[in-house]
Amino acid sequence: MSELTHIDEQGKVMMVDTSSKSITTRRAVASARVRMSPETIASLKAHRTPKGDPLEAARLAGIMAAKRTADLIPLCHPLSLTHVDVRATIEATGIHLEAEAATNAQTGVEMEALTAVSVAALTIYDMCKALEKGMTITDIRLESKTGGKSGDYQRSVD
Repeated sequence: MSELTHIDEQGKVMMVDTSSKSITTRRAVASARVRMSPETIASLKAHRTPKGDPLEAARLAGIMAAKRTADLIPLCHPLSLTHVDVRATIEATGIHLEAEAATNAQTGVEMEALTAVSVAALTIYDMCKALEKGMTITDIRLESKTGGKSGDYQRSVD
């Protein structure tokens, strides 16, 4: 990583030219957590939340966000996504989110997966804030990625 790919000769930020890269199948998985109180978790399980179903709203918001990543992150390339899925699971300490994004392109989909889980987490916060304002969004991270010149990545168990 000795050469910075997003900086030109004058030190200005630039979008990377991917025109000479090969089109490959690329997939990325990211995750996040929304920590909340046992009372808020109980309300979710009982479907007693003021704004409707936060998990379904978060799933849809994450999918929509993945499709808009290039509009949100300045140097991301607009991608034609072939697949986006967001999963939300209620756990003992809150909600675990996982997003998967895929494409056939010249650049990866890590930012799309990360954007999807981030917006899904924010949506859960928004949908549940009437019950609890002290929720914490945490552990937003890339879990794995496949495809591209840099090869595959799999987060080691921690």
